[in-house]
Amino acid sequence: MNPLLQDFNTAPFSKIEEKNYKPAIKKAIEIAKAEIDEIVNNSETPTFENTTVALDFTGEKLNRITSIFFNLNSAETNDKIQKIAQEISPWLSEFRNDITLNTALFKRVKSVFDTKENLDLNTEQQTLLEKQYKGFSRNGANLNDADKSELRKIDAKSSKLSLRFGENVLAETNAFELHLSNEKDLSGLPDSVKEAAQQLAKEKKKEGWVFTLDYPSYIPFLTYADNRELRKKLAIAAGKKGFQKNKFNNEQIVLDIVHLRHKRANLLGYKSHAHFILEERMAETPEKVIDFSNELLKKAKPAAETEFKKLENYAKKIDGIDQLQKWDGAYYSEKLKKEIFDLDQEILKPFFKLENVIDGIFEIANRLYDLNFEEISNIDKYHEDVKTYNVTDNKGNFISVFYADFHPRKGKRNGAWMTSYKSQQIKNGINERPHVSIVCNFTKPTETKPSLLTFNEVTTLFHEFGHALHGMLANTTYNSLSGTSVSWDFVELPSQVLENWCYEKEALELFAKHYETGEIIPMKYVEKIKESASFHEGMQTLRQLSFGLLDMKWHSENPSKITSVKDFENNAFEDTKLYPDVAENAMSTAFSHIFQGGYSAGYYSYKWAEVLDADAFEYFLEEGIFNKEVATKFKENVLSKGGTEKPMELYKRFRGKEPKPDALLKRAGLI
Repeated sequence: MNPLLQDFNTAPFSKIEEKNYKPAIKKAIEIAKAEIDEIVNNSETPTFENTTVALDFTGEKLNRITSIFFNLNSAETNDKIQKIAQEISPWLSEFRNDITLNTALFKRVKSVFDTKENLDLNTEQQTLLEKQYKGFSRNGANLNDADKSELRKIDAKSSKLSLRFGENVLAETNAFELHLSNEKDLSGLPDSVKEAAQQLAKEKKKEGWVFTLDYPSYIPFLTYADNRELRKKLAIAAGKKGFQKNKFNNEQIVLDIVHLRHKRANLLGYKSHAHFILEERMAETPEKVIDFSNELLKKAKPAAETEFKKLENYAKKIDGIDQLQKWDGAYYSEKLKKEIFDLDQEILKPFFKLENVIDGIFEIANRLYDLNFEEISNIDKYHEDVKTYNVTDNKGNFISVFYADFHPRKGKRNGAWMTSYKSQQIKNGINERPHVSIVCNFTKPTETKPSLLTFNEVTTLFHEFGHALHGMLANTTYNSLSGTSVSWDFVELPSQVLENWCYEKEALELFAKHYETGEIIPMKYVEKIKESASFHEGMQTLRQLSFGLLDMKWHSENPSKITSVKDFENNAFEDTKLYPDVAENAMSTAFSHIFQGGYSAGYYSYKWAEVLDADAFEYFLEEGIFNKEVATKFKENVLSKGGTEKPMELYKRFRGKEPKPDALLKRAGLI
């Protein structure tokens, strides 16, 4: 029996074999198609219930199976799974097209949409109806047959190219290692970093120390290693992922992806991919995004140039460095930061034992939103590292299943993300609760030390947990509007706002305790963390804006004239460049956010959400960071509402007014 085709509540990880995926997905597509046929063949007049709602509830089996598969392809992959992903991706885009290009189905959806004025629908129902209609029109339902067929071809090609892009980046990440056997080369590195590198070498059956392009290995090396040549070697290796003359080169793939996206947008009547994407975002148009970015750039650039000049002078003063390079930035920034604030990240780490931080985050969720987390061992997991929890409210009502997967492994991609194995919805009067997961890459415990987080990793954990709360507290009728199913430039608000608690004394006292002595983090460190949070904020803002503007340039113009990825990129970075260019490196060939993830024409949303989160947190600061009234407003108007209304309306209901960038600029020390 195929475990994926049985009825299951939590994902049956331990029973699944790789050979189960393809037949299960094939069968689930058939089931979903049958559900759609039933709607199409209904002889009754199309209504909101028999068409709009019925359609929203189709494909449940398929969604559950594919969420398991694609989550594992990110968190616990191997060659077989990657091969299956290549095979099933075209099936799924074909199936999506079968729905959106189904003329008879669209006729019914359009018939309900055209009578919406007479239907007496509530806001959530109106949103569902509009979203559904747009789901068809934005995917070609109003096109003629020849154009529909062209659209299908574009979608099938695009999904394969995005997968290949990601596989190439992962292959390049895994292919590189820096194997050191001379202890002198480790000068400057903290003991914990050396110990982790030694452990990695042991696992690879090598003597000495091994460093890789995985973040927990790469970032500390670039931040602390005194050996400039080795920093350069590692930085260049990271910068040329997908940009080498080998079979993993992504240059043509990048060009093909942007061409296909542009062609698709034109086919649907949009000027560019960015125009198409932003129509459904809070920002609405590329012009608005570019104005927003340039407005921030005006404030950030002078600060960034001043900071960079000081950093250059500092590097020259202490090491006689004439020209600061990209592999020097983190190293001298850390030294200068230590000198100015007398703040050593390594001194902070013992106060952030992973288990303590988890307990602290749970306590904060309880104080704000009445949630309780109980670790359980009676549900399946896909790797022994994964922790599983039962989440309830203070009245004992079941809220969610929560999975957490914290450490790097060979089959896991870099970075951190939140995902879900089951969406929340209300069906047949029953509120089906969600199954939510976060995946991170934090330093593993060693034989002598538990997993101790850098402050940066602490904020990452809070960030992903903020997304998780958005998923867990979802309380909507329709699953397509539930949880994090919100416009892309609104989705980062719950995650980024939660990061603010990491800087507050009241919150830190709950969990920042020395793992050996139990001493609470001294307040002088807390003050320094806060002061240093805006250290080099000009340069950081410039960097983020440069990525967002590069993304916009790829997607808001006609790409037909672009022949060189590198030249195009250098042109895009013209206004935001601080460091000299490195000829053998390119950003776009490993810019997974926009060429593999869902951030195309959307990278600006990180900064956009920062404006929202600074403005929202200012409200908490005014009333108290654990103020129940403000927390309840946030929970009821943002966290539980999903995408049931326009985000600006939800935000104004929580805050009482539209957001302004002033709180962000103030927090960043830019005004």
